[in-house]
Amino acid sequence: MSMNNLRLLAYLDSLLLPERVNDFCPNGLQIEGKSDVRKVVCGVTASQALIDRAIELGADAIFVHHGFFWKGESANISGMKKKRIAALLKHDINLYAYHLPLDVHKELGNNAQLGKLLGVSKIKSLGVNSGPEGIVMQGEFEPALSPSELANKLNSLLARAPLHENVNSQLIKSVAWCTGGGQGYLEAVAQLGIDAFITGEVSEQTIHTAREMNIHFYSAGHHATERYGAKAIAEHLTKLDSLVVEFVDIPNPA
Repeated sequence: MSMNNLRLLAYLDSLLLPERVNDFCPNGLQIEGKSDVRKVVCGVTASQALIDRAIELGADAIFVHHGFFWKGESANISGMKKKRIAALLKHDINLYAYHLPLDVHKELGNNAQLGKLLGVSKIKSLGVNSGPEGIVMQGEFEPALSPSELANKLNSLLARAPLHENVNSQLIKSVAWCTGGGQGYLEAVAQLGIDAFITGEVSEQTIHTAREMNIHFYSAGHHATERYGAKAIAEHLTKLDSLVVEFVDIPNPA
């Protein structure tokens, strides 16, 4: 059995609702391949390593969080981009990519999955700046954790030691998070009096913000915090009898 590639697109669109967000790239079917899809490989980024592994596995389609055609990048199909796309076209592989829609999905999204993994309770969306609903989440640890306990928890669960700006010794009860490159939300989160903020990346000014606004900051890795949305999609798609689905994690220390 198999599924038509456009039917799979319609299914993913109905699941992730890309029309609800204003994104930095096109969401959906970025590269069209064969019409019949049986094997799907899910991963974080459409890197050459993931594409090569999908070819080895005989995949008909790839699902990723980070695809191609980002705003501000060159539109030329050359160099690294040409090699990646050529490999997909040669092997007739469909590439489905969902960026912000995968971040904010209430059950399968990167933020939802990270909150679940960390055992956060009372989870809800935190409306900050002009980001879409669900781009920053908040909740509570029950019981509260010491700053070092939270750092150790992130290290244990994500298999990556976080960069932690330790601003005080008080227990952490309230926490907010945005997977990936969400460090720009730190100031807005701090203004709400939340004890700690977790994201993937860190910028130079982020540390000064954490110190001066007295909020614990944890940079736990862009890849490490965002591997769980694609993994959840893989687990979800396995429920469709017409597909064989595999999650492939390409390690990335960033």
